[in-house]
Amino acid sequence: MKPAKIRAIYRYPVKGLSAERLATAALVTGATIAGDRRFAIENGASGFDPQAPAWLPKQRFLMLMKNKRLARLTTRYHDATRTLVILHDGREAVRGDLGTEQGRAAIERFFATFCADELRGPPKVLQAKGHSFSDVARKVVSIINLASVIAIETMASARVDPLRFRANLYLEGWPAFTEFDLVGCEIAIGEGARLKIIKRIPRSAAVNVEPDTGRRDLDIPQTLMRTVGHADCGVYAEVIAPGAVATGDSVTVMVGA
Repeated sequence: MKPAKIRAIYRYPVKGLSAERLATAALVTGATIAGDRRFAIENGASGFDPQAPAWLPKQRFLMLMKNKRLARLTTRYHDATRTLVILHDGREAVRGDLGTEQGRAAIERFFATFCADELRGPPKVLQAKGHSFSDVARKVVSIINLASVIAIETMASARVDPLRFRANLYLEGWPAFTEFDLVGCEIAIGEGARLKIIKRIPRSAAVNVEPDTGRRDLDIPQTLMRTVGHADCGVYAEVIAPGAVATGDSVTVMVGA
């Protein structure tokens, strides 16, 4: 199988909120991309314990599948200052230092108003050292094959923004859907990083929401089911050897393909 290339790298500091594009990322064995899904906004009492963090289903938090209006927000998280900035309609709506009670309270007040009719209780900013609020319990890096997105565009007869799939690594160079054949295989990226592909990604109604506008304008899972008999797009991988990766790096299949 010919090598692919990294077209783009993204992280999502707050679960359900906007993507941040990265030029490079340091992959660490057994970890997500640094800062990915580091925070979540609790939608009613979730049972999350920061002193003993454990995976919880995404329905416990604000999320695009149920809260499509989140797509209308643009967010930026600044690691050095721990500050989350939220823009609404192109203007700054709120900012807060998520390392302080005061800063978290400012963000919580914003969501108490912005999502008032969708809340099951007071919104709360959640975090815990080393924890990622991923859709799966294992610490993974999500990968999208851009050729598969193009194939979905043909199925749907509409443009499909790849960011609907909220992946970490977007690759080009593999034929559409051949990433599914790589489950169980290892890939090498750049000069040192190695990942093992562990699982296909089943898609929920979250991918029906258009980034930026928050419109639910497509039914991608149903389109996939009708056309190819499944609702999967993309794969999860675990980092098994560390290394820095960058846009433009080659991605080589090492085992089993």
